Amino acid sequence: MYSIYWVWIYFIPILIVFWWKPLFANRLLAPVENFFSRIAANKRWAILFAILFSILFRVSLIPFFPIRPPGVVDEYSYLLAADTFAHGRLTNPPHPMAAYLDTNAVLQHPTHASKYPPAQGAALAVGQLLGNPWFGVLLSMGIMFGALVWMLQGWLPPKWAIPGAALPFLKFGTFSYWMNGYWGGAVAAIGGALVMGALPRILRKQKPLDALIMGIGICILANSRPYEGLVLCAPVGLALVWWLCSRRSPSWRITLPRVVLPVTVMVLLTLAFSGYYNWRVTGDPFLFPAALHERVYENLSIFIWEAPKTPMHHPNLQVDTVFNSQSYNAYRHTWADFQRITLKKVNDSYTFFVGSALLIPFLTIPLIFTTRRMRFLFFQITLCCLASLVVIWSQPHYEAPVLGTFVILLTQMFRYLRRWTYLGSPVGIGLTRAIILYCVAALPLFSIQIAKDPRSSAGSGWGHSNWERARIAKDLRQMPGLQLVIVRYLKTHHNLGVEWDYNDADIDHAKVVWVREVPGQDLQPVFDYFKSRNVWLVQADLDPPELERYTPLPSDSAAP
Repeated sequence: MYSIYWVWIYFIPILIVFWWKPLFANRLLAPVENFFSRIAANKRWAILFAILFSILFRVSLIPFFPIRPPGVVDEYSYLLAADTFAHGRLTNPPHPMAAYLDTNAVLQHPTHASKYPPAQGAALAVGQLLGNPWFGVLLSMGIMFGALVWMLQGWLPPKWAIPGAALPFLKFGTFSYWMNGYWGGAVAAIGGALVMGALPRILRKQKPLDALIMGIGICILANSRPYEGLVLCAPVGLALVWWLCSRRSPSWRITLPRVVLPVTVMVLLTLAFSGYYNWRVTGDPFLFPAALHERVYENLSIFIWEAPKTPMHHPNLQVDTVFNSQSYNAYRHTWADFQRITLKKVNDSYTFFVGSALLIPFLTIPLIFTTRRMRFLFFQITLCCLASLVVIWSQPHYEAPVLGTFVILLTQMFRYLRRWTYLGSPVGIGLTRAIILYCVAALPLFSIQIAKDPRSSAGSGWGHSNWERARIAKDLRQMPGLQLVIVRYLKTHHNLGVEWDYNDADIDHAKVVWVREVPGQDLQPVFDYFKSRNVWLVQADLDPPELERYTPLPSDSAAP
């Protein structure tokens, strides 16, 4: 099996060659660079190129890199939101059999809904309306790269917008779970890129459209990653206030209608929508679904300094284990635990966003502090990193809002690196070309691995596709009539992050309904309610799981 570490076999020789011969293969590489420079010269075409190329490149791989099914609990929760929105609703009424449908990351009361903010679900809903929720992921990734190009055009010379956006594309734009999973990343990154791209434009020209775009970015952040988005926007807001109060700002007759009013209107609309959405889902405009979920299910708080709450008993064994064992043991409020989770966050972020080759431009980081604009960005990204350290849980997609700031800094460091000379030799040109070739070399290696095993997790990271559930669900959908599946877990080795019992938004009219079997809990009410359905059993912890006619546990007193 191929591994990304095999790329070093290519990278080290390439690095040596391009250090001693910086213009090696210049006749081949220079025209390629000039081609992308010509594309970047037309700003609108550059944005369109970034969107279409990232989408079409992934689509071209579908024959041997198929669309992957969900597997992680977060993904199913987002897909519930997508199905809800695609049917024209913000939430669903509580189900009469809610006690038997209870599962992780989903609210059952006062309404049946995902616990997560709605933006990612909305993107998946667009995909569902187009034929598959993953199409929403694909579109959001393409728009993300277009937004990064637009953002870079506001901070750096236009010719650097395409190379700057190419760095994250090569690193995680095709094979990562951001592109191939359902739990987000691109949507929040779009919001961050819009906010950061609008900032320099507002300072220069005060166009209402740019202020409106910033407001849209704030809205996306508030409905995707509200905590991380707030931390990102706080320095931006302070910078705008400082600028408005400075002598360099135009008069209030210009800034009030062109800057302040559009941003304020969008922020107020965002607050109004958030309050309305909360009210529809939780019954309280000030109670977020995630906060309600934490109140009802979780005994571990969000921030590292908060003491754990009193454990809450859940009749559902797997849910009880998640919140009273797995979550509690993940962080026990000790210094050792803090060190462990911090090192994990740093390692995860480094592996996903940077890696070995993209670490080389960081040699130029002292030059970042030579300009005021770059110092501001460094302060902003530092603040965002500190904010991620004080929360217990973290994944690379949690940091999506600050991706734009990171890309600006990385591209600027790349510019500095390209100018390096050593004894009159343009070694910087060679180093930057070696980095790009290193990243490009990873793509065929991942492609070869996935071509050999389409279910391989090559390059994806932080993801798990439940192929067996997808296989069984496909078989059930092809059967005549409506189906009811009882999911039986084994107590000893169930993977708590991979649940099977997730359902469509409209449960009663779904082709397949999944219900968890809870030892000691009578399932007869379920059989009575879904009496027109064929009843099946899946023992999810068997390898492989198989579909069979339902047989009750010996202790059960009732059968269908």
